[in-house]
Amino acid sequence: MSEAVHATPPSAAARPAPPREPSTLRLIATLGLAGFFSGLAIVGVHALTLPRIEQNRRERLERAILTVLPGSRSFAVFVERDGRLAPLDAEQAKQAGEPPIYAGFDAAGKLVGFALPGSEPGYQDAIHGIFGVDPARRLVVGFQVLESRETPGLGDRILAEEWIAPNFRALAIDPGIEAVAAGKKTAAHQVETITGATISSRAVVRMLQKALERWRAGIEAYAAGAERARRGE
Repeated sequence: MSEAVHATPPSAAARPAPPREPSTLRLIATLGLAGFFSGLAIVGVHALTLPRIEQNRRERLERAILTVLPGSRSFAVFVERDGRLAPLDAEQAKQAGEPPIYAGFDAAGKLVGFALPGSEPGYQDAIHGIFGVDPARRLVVGFQVLESRETPGLGDRILAEEWIAPNFRALAIDPGIEAVAAGKKTAAHQVETITGATISSRAVVRMLQKALERWRAGIEAYAAGAERARRGE
């Protein structure tokens, strides 16, 4: 009589163990290390590129100063001290935290005018620009946007030469800059806003109005003194 053969079930020790879940502490440590090295990489890239970014910004500003003051070949940095303009180099002005303006001079060293930087909230973000002012003729003679993130195709139309040229190349500063609707300009002190970009173009006009209010007394006093010196008085 044959014996029955019974299969022996595998023991618990013979079955593969389920994978262990990583501990919460290990997950936190892993994420922390990943964040640390990512942040370190970002800081490193920023530190490496910042000097070049600042150099590009300085060069762009220098070109803009000479552009908005036609005929200028050099410029000097000024800040306001006791209601008057005082010469200061760019690094000193930056360290002092004082807003500067720039006096442009022609090849013979004669004062051409002043470049007034400014900033004003637009539709999406702040618009940064610079205006050229001829105090002798009491005219705005140039304008250039330095930085803007306005809506492409709409707000960024403030960058267009087709808008800048007819509005900011011989703009009278008296009796005061005035923004008017497109096609409604009737006087030399008026600026036409841009249809579809009214907020951005009005922001540029406000920027100019504030810059003139801020610097008018100083630039007029300096210009008068420069003219007296030129005549030998």
